[in-house]
Amino acid sequence: MNRTADDPVPPPAPERRDFLYYATASTGAVAVGAAVWPLIDSMNPSADVTAAGTVRVDLSGVEPGQRITIKWRGRPVFVWRRSAAAIEAARAVELDDLADSVDSGRENPNQSGEVPARDENRTADADGEWLIVIGVCTHLGCIPLGQDGSAVGEFGGWFCPCHGSHYDTSGRIRKGPAPRNLDIPPYNLGDDLQLVIGT
Repeated sequence: MNRTADDPVPPPAPERRDFLYYATASTGAVAVGAAVWPLIDSMNPSADVTAAGTVRVDLSGVEPGQRITIKWRGRPVFVWRRSAAAIEAARAVELDDLADSVDSGRENPNQSGEVPARDENRTADADGEWLIVIGVCTHLGCIPLGQDGSAVGEFGGWFCPCHGSHYDTSGRIRKGPAPRNLDIPPYNLGDDLQLVIGT
């Protein structure tokens, strides 16, 4: 039977119409996903940024009393292989003498929760020989002096000349406007003295 121009076109069957809707929506979703994926993927950190998040350093050549600086995530990390005198001075300090007597989990991610700012809780080893702190003053973000062994301030650790913050041999604030102790990075120091910062 031939259809003329005046004859109405029958509507498509409901099943066919549903299929066309789903097919069109699926094609559109795939097209949008393909267009947006490069944008989302570009937000991931590049390989060099990811690699900078973890730093590995061999500390076996560091002599007792020596201080070295390592760059981690754009910030200096002070590593100090302390002498017996520096350890003794740090461990002789009473918590009542400290301006910041508690280290939170944010300030020392190597401890769980809040811990007293005793030297034993801030060092990398039980003997207290290795102290590892982020070398950024907690007042306004300056870099304290003292890594070369001079200008260590009144308490033998570090001194921030910008506003006069003094840190002791455990990196704790003892005098000046800094509100808290020097922060400690997340790290792991193995028995072979291989330091991994950013674990």
